[in-house]
Amino acid sequence: MKSNQKINIPLDEYINLCLYDKKNGYYIKKNPFNNKSDFITAPNVSRLFSEMLAVWVINFWQSLDSPKNFNLVELGAGNGEMMKILIESFKNFPTFFKSSNIFIHEKSPLLTKIQKKILKGNEIIWVSNLKEIKKNPTMFIANEFFDAIAIKQFIKIKNSWFERFVNIEDKKKAFFFDKKINIKNFEKKIGYQISNRQNFIEYSETGIDYLRNISQIIKTNNGGALIIDYGYFDEKMKNTLQAMKNHKYYDVLKNIGNCDITHNINFRLFKKIIKNIDGIKELTTTQRNFLIQIGIKKRAEIISKNLSFLKKVDVYYRLNRLIDERQMGNLFKVMMIKNRNNKFSLGF
Repeated sequence: MKSNQKINIPLDEYINLCLYDKKNGYYIKKNPFNNKSDFITAPNVSRLFSEMLAVWVINFWQSLDSPKNFNLVELGAGNGEMMKILIESFKNFPTFFKSSNIFIHEKSPLLTKIQKKILKGNEIIWVSNLKEIKKNPTMFIANEFFDAIAIKQFIKIKNSWFERFVNIEDKKKAFFFDKKINIKNFEKKIGYQISNRQNFIEYSETGIDYLRNISQIIKTNNGGALIIDYGYFDEKMKNTLQAMKNHKYYDVLKNIGNCDITHNINFRLFKKIIKNIDGIKELTTTQRNFLIQIGIKKRAEIISKNLSFLKKVDVYYRLNRLIDERQMGNLFKVMMIKNRNNKFSLGF
């Protein structure tokens, strides 16, 4: 422990230390999307997922009257696999492809390097700040982006609120403790009475900042956002903090920097934030409903028609992982944000 390093830190600072520390952060020092990954994302389950997103994006672009200058921004592009398949699909629609300016917003230098390698030969602009994006109609895609952003936790005990902290004096024996706070001061800071009818709170200041910023860009420049993530619609917040290692749940306080830490998005909170921004609206559904409505089953039939039996089985096994209610189908939710006067509702 360095003498100038804080020993007791709020939960969000601890998560940022684990995931994004410049030397030892999980997303900074390793590729979590390779064959030895600790988790698997939908684009890596089946290319069908990315192909269907490409179809959806093109339809959304048409709902904006097919602008000749259109921004497509992926937030947190993982290993670049989804964007690779999106671009392959877009090339079948040359008018759309020629109209598109493609951006990737990525925090990890290592993942940026991997993305640039897999996407070599494509015209893509990597941006560290969303303000760098040209002022055209803009579509944001965020697949498992918000769940990897650090959260604060607050616990109500009797009539008092406490914030969750972590003691890291000995990193091999880190432990939680709770510190009493004035929740009204926090609510004044975030401009939202979040404690109303709650006994437990999870809140990501950075995540909500992103949500508000992309919503303002959509409001100002026209466009939309597609957010796909672990999440729930309940009004009551719950403790969803979890760590993953080798595809199994892991102790959040152990092996700092060597496991993924995530949380489930409270989409009810996202809805309330968006409702307070004039001129835009949102629609939400499950990943299962979204993918089925935009035709993933028909697409699976088409691509498997002339395949061998074993390859056909593989296509449907992967499809099932994406849409089955007991797998990713209901666990993942989908939110579309758009301008209020846009009637587009494909997938919702």
